[in-house]
Amino acid sequence: MAEFTAKDVMRLREATGAGMMDCKKALTDAEGDFEKAGELLRERGIAKAAKRASKVAAEGVVYAYTEGNIGVLVEVNCESDFVAKGEKFHEVAEIIAKQIAAKKPATVEELLATDYEGRTVETFVQEQTGVIGEKVSVRRFAVYETEGFIETYIHMGGTMGVMLDFGCAPTAEAKAVAHEVALHTAFSKPAYLTKAEVPAETIEKEKAIMKQEVVNEGKPEAIAERIVMGKIGKFYEENCLMEQKFVKDDKVTISQLLAKEGAKDAVKRFVFFVMGQGIEKQAEDLSEEVAKQVEAMKK
Repeated sequence: MAEFTAKDVMRLREATGAGMMDCKKALTDAEGDFEKAGELLRERGIAKAAKRASKVAAEGVVYAYTEGNIGVLVEVNCESDFVAKGEKFHEVAEIIAKQIAAKKPATVEELLATDYEGRTVETFVQEQTGVIGEKVSVRRFAVYETEGFIETYIHMGGTMGVMLDFGCAPTAEAKAVAHEVALHTAFSKPAYLTKAEVPAETIEKEKAIMKQEVVNEGKPEAIAERIVMGKIGKFYEENCLMEQKFVKDDKVTISQLLAKEGAKDAVKRFVFFVMGQGIEKQAEDLSEEVAKQVEAMKK
């Protein structure tokens, strides 16, 4: 077996953009042959993935997966809407969701470090970047384990997803109301489940802003306090799922709807992801992109 040095590893890393450990493994498998090691990295999709590492993955899908009493909601990103709609990309999202359900990692970093068929999930994602031809990344996820049942809703093929933990038996009636609440959540996008979940500092901040607004309108101090209390009630109604008016019947709140259907206090927690929310999309002039590719070919 031919030997190689740390300098060889660094040289391969600089040539391919792959990680140190991937380069070391490639050189080991290639018995120190630099060219063959480079080819191995390309075959494994790692070199191609590394070249796309600086790309912004602002498209993708929100994917939901349930298995027994486990539920997963995950956002997996790519670079283009075309790839996001492809069957292969959705297969990758499904594999990642199943991995989360099986391993129950706490963070994306923990997920990427878990083993998947003899390599880490991070390496698997790099390989898929090479296969698909676009940067693939796992942005965020939530995993619920429930004593009741999980309800999920995916909107428009993955542009948004909702997951609810219902702490009751999965009767036909409970499943029906759970579906309605999931649809409502997707539409209303609440920030909290109940009033009790709203941090005290958030309420104090809202009160201060509201009071200043009322004072600026010329209302006396004493009246301003009463007006602010009314506005805080409206804040709860707009931001807390249980206090929100049901989108299909604004005469009842979600809490009242659940009680009416025999599922009072059934919703234990919820999460929703809007695909790409908060990601700054990369705007690059076509001529600049072509120039970069031509320059890269000269190297």
